[in-house]
Amino acid sequence: MAHHLHRNTSPPPYFLRFPSPALRLSLLLIITLALLYAASVFLLHPSSFSRRLLPPPPPCGAAAADLSAGRWARDSPRPLYDGSCPFHRNAWNCLRNGREGMDSINSWVWLPDRCGGQPIPRIDPAAFLGSMRGRKIGFVGDSLNENFLVALLCTLRSADGGAKKWKRKGAWRGGYFPKFDVVVAYHRAVLLAKYTWQPVDNSAHLGQDGVKGTYKVDIDVPADDWANVTKFYDVLIFNTGHWWGTDKFPNETPLVFYQGGKPLDPPLGIIDGLEVVLNSMISYIEKEVPEKTLKFWRTQSPRHFFGGEWDHNGSCVFGEPLKETELDSWFDTKRKGVNKEAREVNSLIQQALLGTNIRSLDLTHMSEFRADAHPAIWLGKKDAVAIWGQDCMHWCLPGLPDTWVDILTAQIIYNLELG
Repeated sequence: MAHHLHRNTSPPPYFLRFPSPALRLSLLLIITLALLYAASVFLLHPSSFSRRLLPPPPPCGAAAADLSAGRWARDSPRPLYDGSCPFHRNAWNCLRNGREGMDSINSWVWLPDRCGGQPIPRIDPAAFLGSMRGRKIGFVGDSLNENFLVALLCTLRSADGGAKKWKRKGAWRGGYFPKFDVVVAYHRAVLLAKYTWQPVDNSAHLGQDGVKGTYKVDIDVPADDWANVTKFYDVLIFNTGHWWGTDKFPNETPLVFYQGGKPLDPPLGIIDGLEVVLNSMISYIEKEVPEKTLKFWRTQSPRHFFGGEWDHNGSCVFGEPLKETELDSWFDTKRKGVNKEAREVNSLIQQALLGTNIRSLDLTHMSEFRADAHPAIWLGKKDAVAIWGQDCMHWCLPGLPDTWVDILTAQIIYNLELG
């Protein structure tokens, strides 16, 4: 049997089917000239191509570098709200509480190196609410996220006087802006994971001297306060860290970590416990929060206790921000000072966020300077300082968190526009 070689019978390319070699040559020349022209336009005007191929550069305040590379400078910004805002929490309402130096506290602006000497633009509350129409923003974490929330609520209220208090879906507090159909709320979950009190009678620690009971922390179970709202919000901002210390959980009432309903063996110390909870809660967020939801993790808000801890006469009655050369003496983890926990916790947070789609909102460095901006002794209640000490952890409002608001809202708008 004869074997025949297979021949490709498909037609030649269109331009090779012209009968005249001259026509084929002309067509090839036209194609070559068109490609050369396109290349020259790209080389001379690359921006016209990059606009179509690359996302636009982030505006000032919306890039990660804007938060860690910059300086504070005096200016004359006007706060967008005052002590009459109905969303205030008493201890942070420094205007009403007569906190000295409020004009100075609100005279500083953050100048990112990337922004050519310009400050981060102030939020336009009406424009922001308009761009968020029909959407919901949720904060989850401890009272420093509540501090942040109040600044945002009071700022946005300047564009919607009909704003109402909102407490649904298990929210600790929040606001609804009817003019724009926008919800902004806070879910209190100080450890993020579920934790429950176990009296000594029901504890494995029965008989140990001084132990009154333990707090059972289920590292694989989110707190009820936020576990069921993962699909409700369009934007979520998480934090934890300030409760992870022996001042909140001393030896007589320690944290004990459980997984699958059983205590971890060997038992974990509080910092190791934080690390496993971070990883577990971030895994839960990635699994349960929709991909389209914009997710942020706010890094630690630094404390400024000078001369001792909060319960040992720590003070923060300062009139000026710290200098950059002073920061390490306050916050370097090697120095074992009372304020070192911010950087210590941040290292665990940044490690846990690697490879996730949760954006780090790193407000720590810019806030380290602002030893001048805490409520300190102006807490709104006569005996508050005698009972609780100075507040060198939370922030006066209006004050530093308003700059956080400018940054957060810039990042929200930029990332939502990217889609």
